[in-house]
Amino acid sequence: MRDALSNSLVNIAANNSKAILLTGDHGYALFDSFRKSYPKQYVNAGIAEQNMVGVAAGLARTGYRPIVYGLSAFVPIRVLEQIKLDVCHDNLPVIFLGDGAGFVYGTLGTSHQSTEDIAATRAIPNLTIFSPCDRFEMSAVMRAATEIGGPVYIRIGKCDLGDVHPQEISYKTGDLIELTQADSDITFFATGSMVKSAQQLAQEFNNANVVSVPTLKPINTQQVVSLLKKSRVAVVFEEHNVNAGLGAVICEISAELCPIRILRIGVTDRFSEHCGDYGYLLHEHGLDLATLRDKIRKYLQTITL
Repeated sequence: MRDALSNSLVNIAANNSKAILLTGDHGYALFDSFRKSYPKQYVNAGIAEQNMVGVAAGLARTGYRPIVYGLSAFVPIRVLEQIKLDVCHDNLPVIFLGDGAGFVYGTLGTSHQSTEDIAATRAIPNLTIFSPCDRFEMSAVMRAATEIGGPVYIRIGKCDLGDVHPQEISYKTGDLIELTQADSDITFFATGSMVKSAQQLAQEFNNANVVSVPTLKPINTQQVVSLLKKSRVAVVFEEHNVNAGLGAVICEISAELCPIRILRIGVTDRFSEHCGDYGYLLHEHGLDLATLRDKIRKYLQTITL
């Protein structure tokens, strides 16, 4: 997925001399091809992320298309006020790339773990939020982001989990992608890194339909309702706090337009107790496959399908 991101950035610069990539002293290997091909369109703003967003806003006001890269614990979390006031208030065309969302940088502790970024950004007006699950969705949302005339946040989670899609996809901002369309009364909604987990578990639960959600805001409400109407129970997977993330999006739509039983699976509103690698932290927070399987099974036992 990181290769897809790198290639997308190079393609954007090749097609638009006004595209400027800014980084807060991160991502050197990721940007090797970009810096080699378009050095004049690359700015290392240093460890000064808040200032970097201000610079991006200024560039956007003068006709440039800034792309701001950082770890998601810093972009958007550290710079939330600047994103809100400098960029989103005036609907400026700035793309924010938040890398390492969730527990990717778990060994560095809570300061580098990002499980609240969707919640923090969902309430900011004018901001589109993407969360791709593999290299094909990454390429698709990068193309979509360049076509949006306002601010965009792209949440980048674990990048080496393998492909979800078999080939390149065409994608419209806001749509959900139905990966399977089985004759099942269970639907799995998932975003980012958790789409792969949903795929791996679907057959164990009445061949549950699996839906990838690359756009968290705006979302195709009519499509969500259509999927809910086909289901008696939905399960939502996300590597994010269960509060105000994808699960909340689906529950809000369901409550207003199509009430059904929904199980939200994510981080249960707490910090990590220990440092550890990615696999360890998934287990600590109950997002490993074995625990996911157990949670779903126990939930289904409490209701009548």
